[in-house]
Amino acid sequence: MAELKKILVSLPDSLLQEVDEIVAMEQKNRSEFIREAMKLYIRERHKIEIREKMRKGYEEMAKINIQLTEVGANCDNQALEAYEAILSECE
Repeated sequence: MAELKKILVSLPDSLLQEVDEIVAMEQKNRSEFIREAMKLYIRERHKIEIREKMRKGYEEMAKINIQLTEVGANCDNQALEAYEAILSECE
């Protein structure tokens, strides 16, 4: 494990009481509990950041897909008009 640094954390009595109850049930100490809580918080923050990046990416792809659809529809319409023009010449 990396070198440990001591920090001072201030908690309201009610929160400290809950922490102490959990620590007693899980047979850990406060430092272990706080380390695990901080790691969990950091993991969740990373997940939120990844989800936000994915959401933005999907929005960008949706815009690109709309543009591609419009281009494809225009090409199809032009091809249909050209085909109909050829057919009308044959009549």
